[in-house]
Amino acid sequence: MTQSADLRGALPAPLAFIGGGNMAQALIGGLLASGADPTQLRVSDPSPACRAVLADLGPLALFEDNAAAVVDAQVVVLAVKPQVLGPLLEALAPTLHAAHTPPLLLSIAAGINCASLLHWGQGAPVVRAMPNTPALLRSGSTALFATAAVSAAQREQAEAVMAMAGSTYWLETEAALAAVTAASGSGPAYFFRLMECMIDAAVKQGLAPSLARALVTETALGAARMATQKGADPAALRVAVTSPGGTTAAALAAFEAGAFPALVETAMAAAAQRAESLAQELGAEACRKQGDQA
Repeated sequence: MTQSADLRGALPAPLAFIGGGNMAQALIGGLLASGADPTQLRVSDPSPACRAVLADLGPLALFEDNAAAVVDAQVVVLAVKPQVLGPLLEALAPTLHAAHTPPLLLSIAAGINCASLLHWGQGAPVVRAMPNTPALLRSGSTALFATAAVSAAQREQAEAVMAMAGSTYWLETEAALAAVTAASGSGPAYFFRLMECMIDAAVKQGLAPSLARALVTETALGAARMATQKGADPAALRVAVTSPGGTTAAALAAFEAGAFPALVETAMAAAAQRAESLAQELGAEACRKQGDQA
């Protein structure tokens, strides 16, 4: 499901961010641009330098202490490195549950599964979100998965927050997040690598580096715009620009001879498998504790 502008009325207030790094700043920038009250946006971060950057965005409520930031918050965005999320959330859980209704935990920490989040957060409702780096330009794509305890209103709140980074899509199963990671979360790097290779090849063929970069990046942008038009199909677009026996056909034949489709499939499978293994590694302690309590 794609986010639409009418969900902006579902923006939660107060809204707390734990972690004020690049992704949090992108979301906060979108929230402010949409007219959100900056005094209702709380951000905790241990770095004075990071808090100084956040202060430049507007009169946000800034904290060094995580617990102080989440008091009475409707939604808490977990925007910290996955390696530190377990201890952080365990320390925060008593404050979360001091409220009559625990806030929604909206996690954008890669690799931490819902079982771990539910354990560390002592059962607080959880939505996992997988954004990608174009979110920093508010042109990203975010997939979301909600646990059973998440209400319809909370789903709208989570979607409204992540819409500040671009398009949003709900998943029916958490397992699908591994494929999302392979296609979207890691996807920008694939295109960057292809652009690198094209630029290098163009330079070797005699173009100045600056011209090669401009031509390749602008071509990538234009092709993406064509592919995102309503009803556009990448395969049909490829056929339309490929004349039999022409230059494009020669290049595509070389791609096929190098098993390009199989290589892409192998690469994306490797990304998905790594996403699954990271979830097991980072959530192993939580799963172990749950097993001991069963």
